[in-house]
Amino acid sequence: MFVVELAALLHDIADWKFSNGDETAGPREARAWLERSNVEETTIAHVCDIINDLSFKGAGVTSAMKTKEGMVVQDADRLDAIGAIGIARAFAYGGHKDREIYNPEIKPQMHKTFEQYKNSAGPTINHFHEKLLLLKDLMHTETARAIAQQRHAFMEEYLKQFLDEWHGNAKLRVR
Repeated sequence: MFVVELAALLHDIADWKFSNGDETAGPREARAWLERSNVEETTIAHVCDIINDLSFKGAGVTSAMKTKEGMVVQDADRLDAIGAIGIARAFAYGGHKDREIYNPEIKPQMHKTFEQYKNSAGPTINHFHEKLLLLKDLMHTETARAIAQQRHAFMEEYLKQFLDEWHGNAKLRVR
């Protein structure tokens, strides 16, 4: 449990998205903090391995988590990326990066490498297809799969409503 808690708390200590694309920044910063906190080396190594392997790296990139602790933290991280809060996070990040909300001329891309994924600058709606809608099928635990199913359905409904409004087909819903 100690490893899970540390990895969960430290996994975004230096996220590559905010570290000039440096995917080693997170594990490096976590290691430094854990060493200053006098944590045992075996625990440090385990936490840093989890952080290193945690992030989604593209639709065509397999990132196998090696331990049960890592699987739990990865599920939690992925659950944070989907559903209502995931939608809010996607649009906040897209705005931060000056990305379009939607552009029907720019099609989603299923990135085959982490480099392609890291360098993607497509509209935020594309991110749903390139990552968010894929996460449901990447969960490790039964509990995460159940939660992901609900959040996935919400995102699908959101996208349907978004596209209906975009195309002027929104219907009045009376409750």
